[in-house]
Amino acid sequence: MAAIRSFSILFHLIVFCIVSIQLISAEIRTSEIQSDGRSIITFNEFGFTHNGFLDLNVSDIILSVSDSKQDHSVELSKIGFFLSTRDIWFHVLQQLESEDISCALESEFVKKVFSFESLRRKKSKVSFPTSFDHAYHATDAGDFTLVFANCLSEVKVSMKVRSSMYNIDPITKQRDYLSAGNTPLPLIYFLLSIVYAGLCVVWIRILYKKRLTTFRIHYFMLIVIILKALNLICEAEDKSHIKHTGSGHGWDVLFYIFSFLKGITLFTLIVLIGTGWSFLKPHLQDKEKKVLAVVIPLQVVANIAQVIIDESGPYADVWITMKQVFLLVDVVCCCAVLFPIVWSIKKLREAALTDGKAAVNLMKLSLFRHYYIIVVCYIYFTRVVVYGLYTITSYKYMWTSVMAGELATLAFYIFTGYKFRPEVHNPYFLVDDEEEDAAADQVLRDNSFEL
Repeated sequence: MAAIRSFSILFHLIVFCIVSIQLISAEIRTSEIQSDGRSIITFNEFGFTHNGFLDLNVSDIILSVSDSKQDHSVELSKIGFFLSTRDIWFHVLQQLESEDISCALESEFVKKVFSFESLRRKKSKVSFPTSFDHAYHATDAGDFTLVFANCLSEVKVSMKVRSSMYNIDPITKQRDYLSAGNTPLPLIYFLLSIVYAGLCVVWIRILYKKRLTTFRIHYFMLIVIILKALNLICEAEDKSHIKHTGSGHGWDVLFYIFSFLKGITLFTLIVLIGTGWSFLKPHLQDKEKKVLAVVIPLQVVANIAQVIIDESGPYADVWITMKQVFLLVDVVCCCAVLFPIVWSIKKLREAALTDGKAAVNLMKLSLFRHYYIIVVCYIYFTRVVVYGLYTITSYKYMWTSVMAGELATLAFYIFTGYKFRPEVHNPYFLVDDEEEDAAADQVLRDNSFEL
């Protein structure tokens, strides 16, 4: 029994941590639970200031008791809502493991919002008012998660929960439905969209001036930049809509569309550059087509999972599964796009020693190796470092992790455009025959190209 109890506590800790690392912003959410016997159900995460509020509306409440327990006196004090941070939850789990308490609602660490003890109850079949409204004033600042606890194994709960979390702006006295750490995001996304719009203009001018050395992939790069700019402007509007109304239904449909297209085109671009398509060869080989055939469907799955994650919330049974699917698919895509670059590096290394154009091939090889390193750094930074920043940063500055990820993406776009720009003397193109012999000797002496 002790082992089972420890496993249950570990599972609840993992679930709570997964919920806590979501980067989506809380807003007014309506959640529906049907005959749910889970002891812990997590809802929204939100960063409160010292003047935060939680408006909780619960309706259509039905508590069903198993037949064998119909005559048992139901302890409604063990059913209710509370607020908890990740640190607080860790202490609560320690109390449960040491059996100092039998229910999370009994812990002095949690912020108890509402207990069902205040509702009427009847014997044999629990019956009481089927709805209630409760307002909670959060005076303690912090990153809190709204949690529902049902510590009675014989009771299953059905209800509709409408939660509204917000802070009062000290200057305007208006409600701010964005978490305290995400309030600057609308402005950040808007400014970044302007930057990408400027990059579009610059790239169009480059393509026009260098049209004689422009390939199809350069126009594909332009499409990627345009989709990124549109994605950011839609995200800025969506976050602004949430900030002022609490509703996530501003331009969210357009945001999901452009986010989907941006993700697919970015990964496709990395694969196409890695294969040398349009630069080194006009067609893709079968194994490179297979990489695209894997990456594109996985991006479709990832975007579907992201929509479910954003729209359902962590209360849903499928939420954790979708979160795991999204993370797994993202990792697989990031690994898959590296293979074409590695293949190209291998081919160029072999060609540098056999086809008599050593200098040209070694310069191309160097470019591919640099690009490989940058892609790895980009993936590592945006998937690992950004998450690390999110976990160690104060809740008030959560926007900094988003900003870091976006700046890394911007730097990656600029590097890719600069290295693979349409240019006569780009390493992708041949050098004069007179330069070949001298350059080949020098490059072969000074460089060792082992991946």
